[in-house]
Amino acid sequence: MNRADKPVVVFGGGGFLGRQVAQELLSRGYRVRIAQRNPLSAVAIRSLGNMGQTQFVAADITKADQVRAALTGAGAAINLVGLLRGPMQAAHVDGARNIAEAATALGIDALVHVSAIGADSASPSAYGRTKGEGEEAVSAAFPKATILRPSILFGQDDQFTNRFAQLIVTGSSMPVLRAVPVIRGQARFQPAYVGDVARAIALAVEEPGRFGGQRYELGGPDIVSLDEINRWIAEQIGRDVRFLPVPDGAAKALASVTGWAPCAPITRDQFQMLLGDTIVAKGAKGFAAFGIRPGPLAAFAPAWLTQYRRKGRFGATARA
Repeated sequence: MNRADKPVVVFGGGGFLGRQVAQELLSRGYRVRIAQRNPLSAVAIRSLGNMGQTQFVAADITKADQVRAALTGAGAAINLVGLLRGPMQAAHVDGARNIAEAATALGIDALVHVSAIGADSASPSAYGRTKGEGEEAVSAAFPKATILRPSILFGQDDQFTNRFAQLIVTGSSMPVLRAVPVIRGQARFQPAYVGDVARAIALAVEEPGRFGGQRYELGGPDIVSLDEINRWIAEQIGRDVRFLPVPDGAAKALASVTGWAPCAPITRDQFQMLLGDTIVAKGAKGFAAFGIRPGPLAAFAPAWLTQYRRKGRFGATARA
């Protein structure tokens, strides 16, 4: 694929992972076309490339005609669209199928579909089930698609380490109690650095003949529990708090009663997902197949967690 000729279309390119993917592609000389419902939310990406290197187009992946229009003239497609609530069937299955079918019809060279560890059409959670069905739909329509299943992602603007840090700051500010409730603290994750995942995606675009038609599970070098993650973050930001485990019964009830609300701490489906671990399956192909040595959380997160210390970067990391 000629990097300067046909653009790479990134569906959902304005999100956390999308911005990193765009930056990686632009640094490699690709033209990038960001396709999403509201392209204005991604205009900051324009400054990452040279003049004329970025394009923006409005596209709803559940609308086949809009997907086809977004892919017209492109050389590769990347699907990053994912929802934790809302119309998952439409986004994860119907939308993924629309992209794969349009890519085949238009003769697109490469398709990279980003799914998630735990994707399984038989999953009890709607997220896991629809992600699994989406993978099946993509493979049926575009057999040479590269399917990537990352674990939870971390990075400077993530909703992972930053969210826990904010909760810890709030808990440490509470009079007397100074506590943070933790749901399913024993659930294990294998956090992956967003930059490493973006690099794997770019390599899959560059070499579809090598990586296409296969699935890869992308997890970082460490397997940690939610409880361990919370305690590590608290130490990094110098906050002295107690972590109170929430019984499963109480957590499930909370998710069932309040999970429908936009600002709910956890949905019923998210609780269901926490009943299992989000780690790379034994024997699965991963970062090593791309020649990538993934970086650990401890190597990156301290740089942005300093904002949560009482005195910023001048604050102590030991609990005070």
